Amino acid sequence: MDKTAEIDGVRIAYTVEDGSGAPVVLMHGWGCRRSTLASVEKTVRELGRPLLNVDFPGFGDSQEPPEVWGVEQYTDAMERLLDLEGIGGDAVLLGHSFGGRVGILMASRRRVGKLVLVDAAGVKPRRSVGYWLKVYRFKLMKRLMRLLLGRVKAEKWIESLRSRAGSSDYAAASPRMRAILSRVVNEDLTGVMPAIKAPTLLIWGENDTATPLADAKVMERLIPGSGLVCFPGCGHYSFLDNPVQFAAVLRSFLNS
Repeated sequence: MDKTAEIDGVRIAYTVEDGSGAPVVLMHGWGCRRSTLASVEKTVRELGRPLLNVDFPGFGDSQEPPEVWGVEQYTDAMERLLDLEGIGGDAVLLGHSFGGRVGILMASRRRVGKLVLVDAAGVKPRRSVGYWLKVYRFKLMKRLMRLLLGRVKAEKWIESLRSRAGSSDYAAASPRMRAILSRVVNEDLTGVMPAIKAPTLLIWGENDTATPLADAKVMERLIPGSGLVCFPGCGHYSFLDNPVQFAAVLRSFLNS
């Protein structure tokens, strides 16, 4: 059943299904929507589990946040949505990429039954010297353009440059969602990972370049009792690259 709820004035679209056992909450990655996790949803339905699959604010059929949110605000919205739907502490949280950030923070401060992190974000990337040289060169260029063109024209030029030089996620986003992306990618959640008490499964693509396998190994070390499953030849969307094996691993974890 497709539903909507208003949380702090933001309309959030989601799908819920009844079933028996612990409910499974699906949270998609950046630039995606709930339909991206359709194959995972199918596996949960086949198990007869209750289900909640959400469009995060700013994606799919949900409204954009009214301001520049961080992981905290997205997590708070999800917690309130779960409370609204009566989903308690036995829930299984499954987060892909950005959805993993929300799952990590929620599981670190709220009782959950299990946590599944799929090619999840949450470890701040290490930046090379070349990266920081580019950052400071860009900042210098912004100051010069504001002096030469004036603030309004300079901001248009800077935004155009960012769109061309940034990631495809950045280029496809609205101005507010670009600001949110810039904020959340720099949030490091390693400090809260040791507080996670729920059994945690990490599922990763060996060739993931967006959230590399090294990030999964950091999470495995920091999250007590967690276990890592790595799929050879798969990338950032391991659940799409190897859906049969992914479904088998997920079924085993949910039924254990």
